[in-house]
Amino acid sequence: MSNGSSAPVRPTAQRVKFYQTGTLTVGNRLLDASQRTVQASQNRSNALTCGHRACQGCGEALGARYALDAAMRATDGQLVAVNATGCLEVFTTPFPETSWQLPWLHSLFGNAAAVASGVAAALRTQGKEHIRVIAQGGDGGTTDIGFGCLSGMFERNDDVLYICYDNQGYMNTGVQRSSATPPTARTATTPAIGPAPGNVFGTGKDVPRLAMAHDIPYVATATVADLHDLEAKVVRGMSYHGARYLHILVPCPLGWGSEPGETILLARLATESGFFPLFEAERGEVKSSTPIRHLVPVEAYLKRQKRFAHLFKGERDDKRIAALQAMADRNVARYHLLPEEGAPQ
Repeated sequence: MSNGSSAPVRPTAQRVKFYQTGTLTVGNRLLDASQRTVQASQNRSNALTCGHRACQGCGEALGARYALDAAMRATDGQLVAVNATGCLEVFTTPFPETSWQLPWLHSLFGNAAAVASGVAAALRTQGKEHIRVIAQGGDGGTTDIGFGCLSGMFERNDDVLYICYDNQGYMNTGVQRSSATPPTARTATTPAIGPAPGNVFGTGKDVPRLAMAHDIPYVATATVADLHDLEAKVVRGMSYHGARYLHILVPCPLGWGSEPGETILLARLATESGFFPLFEAERGEVKSSTPIRHLVPVEAYLKRQKRFAHLFKGERDDKRIAALQAMADRNVARYHLLPEEGAPQ
């Protein structure tokens, strides 16, 4: 290269960086083995293996694979899973096939927590308490239909880790509203019509906080955007005995009207806006939260989803966007998500 003079122009030197430290690529070998994710190991169990029929970009398929493989490693493979009816059950077990590679039971839509409690009791009676039990379901089978059984499991302090894969609606049956659906979101039962289109404000329930109200040993939230955090919380959850609850945000391209390739991005924006806070609690008290490194406005999260498109079409709905922002701001304050506010590390 030349700039017109006799002296050659040297390209600017750039320091080589290794970003892919959570994969099987060369960067992963820079980490100590204890810091590598379960998915980065060739010895992972693949509890949820190939052949399932999830949609492209399905956050629930990712969340289940990450969570179950971490639990399998934490228990040395001594694990039983009970699965509520829903997307995860349907796309992994089309009769007569299955994508599960561990002892797995299908329960009804609303009784996964009760069935898992029974499995744990049976194992205890047989002197096999080293075999641990996980119950799992979507937000419909957890926050709605199965909430009574779940509360009973918490109240009895049964030795079960319950995992909710929250895609914020009944996606398997046609994208209907659940009690985890955010305000203003369009679903088949909360259409984007009328003076206040989408889901109404003042409804729904915050199940992680309700779980904390039961004073159970461990409650946590996670997303598929942070694999290290998700796996660590599963492992921590399995280190306790008694009732435990893990609530994982799993974006759904079908129900959210998002691009399949943006599942991880949306999960990250949900946390970086404060709309979905990440924290851990023990015996009803928050012990730690994950600080937001780069705070973004909630509309950065909303605009990438067609279920919120009516907020930005035509005359922008600033009033209801501000109300959603206020919800995110309240989470930031409640869980001390900004480092300068003294977020617990």
